[in-house]
Amino acid sequence: MTLGVKEHVADNSRMDILGAAARCFMERGYAATSIDDVARSLGATKGRIYHHFPSKADLFAAVFRAGMDMNYAAVRPYCDLPGPAVKRWRMMAMAHVLQMIDTKAFQRAVWIGVEMHLRGATTPQQRSVLNELIEYRSNYSNQFREVLLAGRDEGVFCFDDLSITNQLMFMTLNSPIFWYTPRVGETRADIEIIARQIVDYAEGGLRGTQGQST
Repeated sequence: MTLGVKEHVADNSRMDILGAAARCFMERGYAATSIDDVARSLGATKGRIYHHFPSKADLFAAVFRAGMDMNYAAVRPYCDLPGPAVKRWRMMAMAHVLQMIDTKAFQRAVWIGVEMHLRGATTPQQRSVLNELIEYRSNYSNQFREVLLAGRDEGVFCFDDLSITNQLMFMTLNSPIFWYTPRVGETRADIEIIARQIVDYAEGGLRGTQGQST
């Protein structure tokens, strides 16, 4: 079904708000960000935001989910591809790293949500929502766990503890959300080179070759 003009406008308005909120949460953190901050960043009134989101907690949860939705959509085309597991893993990993770069503000918000969950720094109602979001994130992570196991079964990846390996892998793949900053004149090809270097490094660890001389 094709959306009408009003539905398109509402959807665009909602995404504009989520983008502004993601940038605010990335720059200020959750506690220091207010609806006023988001409104100012957006160049809008608080009423426009409250029309879509009844509270800051609801807005943050929507940003978190949007970030994860983007990740799911990026890796979905590669999860069930036939062929060697390492080839499938590289495609998934590359798509994931590019998401960390392209949607950095949303991904930093996801990370903030994970930290809030680990610290328990929320109200009971917020914890309930965060628990659901963390489970959504864990299900995404499980897609990588499956291909890691397949790669080990094929004799390509070398590791003992799957959970530790998956965590260490994501520490590498997620790293651009902490250090990446666009450079003047940077092209898409430049970004893909950066992403490929990160994936290469993570693959070296999975193969058990990090630190070995060539």
